Amino acid sequence: MVPKVLERPSWSRTFIEEPQQDTHKPDETKPIALFRPLTLCAFAVVGLCLQTGLLLTTVQKLWIALPATAWAVAIGYTLLLRPRTFSLILLALFMALFASQCSLLVKTWQDTFHLEQRLMLGTTIVALLAVIMTVIMPMRKPTRSTFGISKPFSAPTNDLRSPEDNLTFWQWMTFSWVSPLLKLAKKRQLDEEDVWKLPYEYQHTYLHNAFRQLKGSVLRRLLVANWFDLVFLTLLELLELVTNYSQPLLLQQLLKAMQHLDIEKRPALTYAFLILFVRVVNAQSEVFSLWYGRRCYERSRGEMITMLYEKTLHRKIVAQTKAEDDEDGAALDRVNTAQSTDENTPLLASKAEKKSTWSQRALTQLKVVWQSVRLGLKGVDVKKQQPAEMGKIMNLMRYDAYEVAQRFWDFQKLVEKPIGLLLSLGLAYRLLGWPALLAVAVIVVGQILNYLLALVDVRFEKVRRSATDKRLQQTSQYIESIRHLRWYGWQIHWLDNVFKARQKELNLRLVAYIWTEIIIFNNTFSSGLITVSAFWAYTVLAKRQLSVDIVFPALEIFNLVQDNMGDIPELIQTLLNANVALKRIQAFMDEPDKQQSANVEMVPEGHVEFRNASFAWPGLRSNVLHDLTLTFGPGLTMVTGEVASGKSALLQAILGELDISGGELLKPQSPVAYCAQTPWLQSMTIRDNILFNSAYEPERYRKALQVCALIHDLATFEKGDLSPIGENGIGLSGGQKARVALARAIYSHASILLLDDPLSALDQQTSEYIVSECFQGELVKGRTVILVTHRTDLCAPIANQIISTTDGRAEPQQHISAEHTPSNGNAGDGVPNPNLQRMDTKEMEEAIPTKFEEEEKRQRGEIKARIYWEYLKAGNLILWGIAVITMILMRVVIVGVTWYLKEFSEAYQRQPESLTLFAFHEYAFIISETRIPLLRKLFDSLPSPVVNVMPWLVGLLLLYVAQATMLVLAMGVMMVTRYCAGRTLFKAVMHRVSNTNFRYYDVTPVGRLMNRLTSDMGTVDGGIGWDLFGMMWASITWIVSITVVASVTPLFLAVSILLTIVFVRVFFQFLPASQSLRRLESVSLSPLMTNFGALLSGLTTVRSFRAEDRFQEKLIKVVDTFQGMDHFYWSVQGWLTYRYEVMSATSTLILTVIAIYTNLSAGLTAFVLVSAQKFVSTTHNLCRVYGRLQVNFVSVERVIELLDLEQEPTNPVPPPAWWPSYGGNVVFENVTIRYAPHLEPALTDVSFELKGGTNTAIVGRTGSGKSTLAAALLATVPVEKGRILIDGIDLATVDRQALRTRITFLAQEPVLFEGSLRHNLDPTKEHSDNNCKNVIERVAGKFGWTLATQVEAGGRNLSQGQRQLVGLARAILRRSSVIIMDEATASIDVETAWEIQRVLREELKNSTVVTIAHRTAAVRDADNAIVLANGRLESFGPAAGGSEINGEDIHA
Repeated sequence: MVPKVLERPSWSRTFIEEPQQDTHKPDETKPIALFRPLTLCAFAVVGLCLQTGLLLTTVQKLWIALPATAWAVAIGYTLLLRPRTFSLILLALFMALFASQCSLLVKTWQDTFHLEQRLMLGTTIVALLAVIMTVIMPMRKPTRSTFGISKPFSAPTNDLRSPEDNLTFWQWMTFSWVSPLLKLAKKRQLDEEDVWKLPYEYQHTYLHNAFRQLKGSVLRRLLVANWFDLVFLTLLELLELVTNYSQPLLLQQLLKAMQHLDIEKRPALTYAFLILFVRVVNAQSEVFSLWYGRRCYERSRGEMITMLYEKTLHRKIVAQTKAEDDEDGAALDRVNTAQSTDENTPLLASKAEKKSTWSQRALTQLKVVWQSVRLGLKGVDVKKQQPAEMGKIMNLMRYDAYEVAQRFWDFQKLVEKPIGLLLSLGLAYRLLGWPALLAVAVIVVGQILNYLLALVDVRFEKVRRSATDKRLQQTSQYIESIRHLRWYGWQIHWLDNVFKARQKELNLRLVAYIWTEIIIFNNTFSSGLITVSAFWAYTVLAKRQLSVDIVFPALEIFNLVQDNMGDIPELIQTLLNANVALKRIQAFMDEPDKQQSANVEMVPEGHVEFRNASFAWPGLRSNVLHDLTLTFGPGLTMVTGEVASGKSALLQAILGELDISGGELLKPQSPVAYCAQTPWLQSMTIRDNILFNSAYEPERYRKALQVCALIHDLATFEKGDLSPIGENGIGLSGGQKARVALARAIYSHASILLLDDPLSALDQQTSEYIVSECFQGELVKGRTVILVTHRTDLCAPIANQIISTTDGRAEPQQHISAEHTPSNGNAGDGVPNPNLQRMDTKEMEEAIPTKFEEEEKRQRGEIKARIYWEYLKAGNLILWGIAVITMILMRVVIVGVTWYLKEFSEAYQRQPESLTLFAFHEYAFIISETRIPLLRKLFDSLPSPVVNVMPWLVGLLLLYVAQATMLVLAMGVMMVTRYCAGRTLFKAVMHRVSNTNFRYYDVTPVGRLMNRLTSDMGTVDGGIGWDLFGMMWASITWIVSITVVASVTPLFLAVSILLTIVFVRVFFQFLPASQSLRRLESVSLSPLMTNFGALLSGLTTVRSFRAEDRFQEKLIKVVDTFQGMDHFYWSVQGWLTYRYEVMSATSTLILTVIAIYTNLSAGLTAFVLVSAQKFVSTTHNLCRVYGRLQVNFVSVERVIELLDLEQEPTNPVPPPAWWPSYGGNVVFENVTIRYAPHLEPALTDVSFELKGGTNTAIVGRTGSGKSTLAAALLATVPVEKGRILIDGIDLATVDRQALRTRITFLAQEPVLFEGSLRHNLDPTKEHSDNNCKNVIERVAGKFGWTLATQVEAGGRNLSQGQRQLVGLARAILRRSSVIIMDEATASIDVETAWEIQRVLREELKNSTVVTIAHRTAAVRDADNAIVLANGRLESFGPAAGGSEINGEDIHA
């Protein structure tokens, strides 16, 4: 037992810790448990004996007695506590003993190996063995279970947790436990199954549960959850500061010792090994900082993502309010006014248009910049927060959460930079005296200016983030609606809108870059001004002379000042940006949650009661439902009424999605089975969609399938109900989607079922069967079923209650006795119609694919050269060339500054030297003055600084101005290349996505595509350019460094090459795993984005089933997978960092020892040492930069992959302007169509001819090929055999864009866009306002709509029937000669549908209309009818009264 006083205090425990539960009895692990403490005790006893002997033989009793006491303490500790796990106290104790013994041994070492030295050597070895034994002790108690944890160095697998939960301290501190991943990645590409699960304290189930218990703001909760890591990071940073600032002091002592190498080499060797020790300690501290910083970053990011998802699950769905001329929108418009025409109009223009000249484009950009600067100086702020839309929520998750979490990773910089700046200023004061205070004044002024500039930059950051939200919203809506847009031929116009939003975002990025450039110039110039001002005060005011021993130490110190000062403005800027992101997250979290509006007291299960209740949509003042007094009990209640009369709103009120503004709603607090009007399905199997995470009950499940008429459909799938259906059920027909959603509600055990028009997508016979078998079946007995429907002829006879809605009011109607059942619902005495339910093996011979989503492609191996080339081309090759030249010039200027300072310091005492050493400057090299006589002449022309120092100071100032200018110029060119690359790649990718074949949309989830267009594109916009900049700069520096080392002696060149080979070999051990993990991370982000997108569209269904917790758990699993890839990626980074840092320190020691023993001169030896350090650090940096570039270019690779998408065939010859005419026939000649080569034909040998101006009905069972036939008329599916002609022209020869703009296709679920009704009717503005107004009045005059009526994204503020009316209005407005309608009136009541049919007959009397419909009323006036079965034409001929053809029911 551990004494209470030695137990770990509660305050030291981290936010999440695995429960300390012992699963083994102490005696089960006794042999193992006792071995380690006994071994440590034995080492301590031996050490004490040796120390006692040393105490008896030496004169220095005190220095020997202290270690003896430490050995005694170690003995007592091991005997008393018997530590079976790693002990930090013992490690510190043994490390101190080892260090003290080493120092004593070095201090007293003599050539004669006497007894005292032997005892010291013995104690040193024993202390080292004790340290080794301590660090190889496990960090997990032996009595705790290791079940589910991977053993260290065993094969990685996703079935087990990371070995991090069961490591020794040595394995943890060196990251050696990741070696199995590295080895496996060298053999093959890593897969998700090869990566361990996250360690316990990283798993988001525990993190989220603990985080949600915290109270207060988001920032407070994050600080409370991560305070331990932040404190530990601060302590580690203080240690790193000590080691970093001790290295120059040790280096100075080493250089001094090297001046006496001919006398004694031991002092130099001692300092060399001390430097090694300090650098190793620094390396270990860096690795620990990486681990704790990443833990803080990963956990805070995961906490915010799960928090945002939980908020999305529970927040109130508030209607959007239109804010005219909002501030940020107006600001964006002002920024982009000058650019919009020049930059966006040509995006889709023909090649014949005249391109603007370079001068015109430059002038336009200058206008944009000037307007932006003026705007920034005035101050721009974002508008009052509106409820977050899809784009903003995705932005919060993908960018803002990252921005805030990143600051937790960089937290230690808040300590490092200010303290580092103070230390470097203290050193400057020690060297220069009071003149250094003038440099402090310059620093203060420069930082104030930087702060003011950063404030302006942050204002732009707010607007830029708002522009990014809008661009993401536009892109998301475009991708989600791409099929519909291409059906209408509107994608060009919408793509132009996306490009405009993108251009606004890029313009603001450009402005932000410019402000950053100004800050960089101010910072760089201020750094140079510090040196000039300090030297001016030192020479002019203090009347002192600058010497070499003052100039170069001062320059080194000012370099430290520059480094710290340069990071402080960036640190302030990133903190301000993080504050913007944090406020955006907090604003989202402050949005109102959905409140329980119902009274649950005294309400029987299954009963719902309205008592004079009125409701309004959240965010709107006017009521949508008025004074409802209704009661719902067990049995079927049918709700009917005209379009937009309040039917769906009634169901939403029961679900609690509306705000109650008066009266009372009573209902039980239990799950409600809700079937939405637009079926919401998930990308999983049919069975999983029906079960919806409920327990599988075979008998109940079978009955649900049967009563929902799904048995026959499942027989057509290769895997039956275990077949995946793709995103939102893409693999199912509209009727199948409706029945799967209905089966989900029927299968549930909810006592209340809310069914919103599930019959609208079903054919007549299927509807009759479901009414008979489902709504009157066993599974709904005793349950309250509230059914919204227009199929009153089927449902009224069996309804216990009928509710009629009119203008938001609902009244019970007179009960209709259920004395008869639908005519065709049963065959005889209630037996299901055998034609409907039998499993006929001849039906549906079309092979259904086993999956409707293709796995996301991942490249293998290193990034291909083509990817780099494509990115370079996108950024403009000329600009890249200019960037390289400017970097070379910048290097020249930096060298020039150093040379100038050397001349300045030597000018006080002119002494001809052929060799000058720059030992303290970062860029160490040898300069032979005799080789450059022009420069010698130039310096000779300047007066002696003793006489007049001002010309020298002015020259130095000019050089610093040139240095700052060249740096800003180089970074400015990189800024422009990033801008061009981002703009070019986004434009090219969007064009490819917009023109690919339609099957790509079927097999590619929206979330996956959005991941590439947002997350990966964000990387392209972000740091990729700087990675290339760093790579080029590191390469230039490395070439110079290797040249310098080689210039001394071939031996150093040989050793340097050998060291380079070692670095590269280690690097290529690391690279395959890092690339695989980064690619897996990118792929695993797609499901995360898909989960957010799917939730937003199905939120009402999720909440009705009370499935929030299940969806939160599912999200947590996805986040675990995504974060796991990131976690292990940074773990292998830690593996590389530790080895590189230790190798760098060791390499420097090797080169130093060689220099000491090669009998070089003292000056040259010192020079070699400094050059070697620079070479090692440069080699280290070059490998790391290349690795980061390779990893980050995975995002570029994923974006460029979209450029390889297969494109839809094009025909450059447009059809005649008159085509197709109103009288033109539609002809199918032996048409066979299949969606993919491995699939069976969807249509086989279909032939018919439709006369121009006729109305034709297409009927048939689900999957018979109706939708395929309609798609063939739009040329969205390839024709394998035969041909399709419209008005005598083969569609295969027609430009598809022209075809789709000249015919009209109306889908059952029309897509509506955010904006005015005028915009939704005619987004391309081809028709006048009067025409649009007239159409609206004819189709939907009773709703009082105007052209300015606002429509929310997806038409959320309209009913399904109203959305279909808007779609019909589009068709009437376009008046195409060929119109295809796919269940275009399915969600409209019968009376309105008849009226619409009349309007269509009048308005489209000359058009050829092809109608896919299930209801008789929709095709009652058809001239012809086509009956399809199994993809073949079963019959074609005149429609006999709209109900029969050749004696066959057209709905069969």
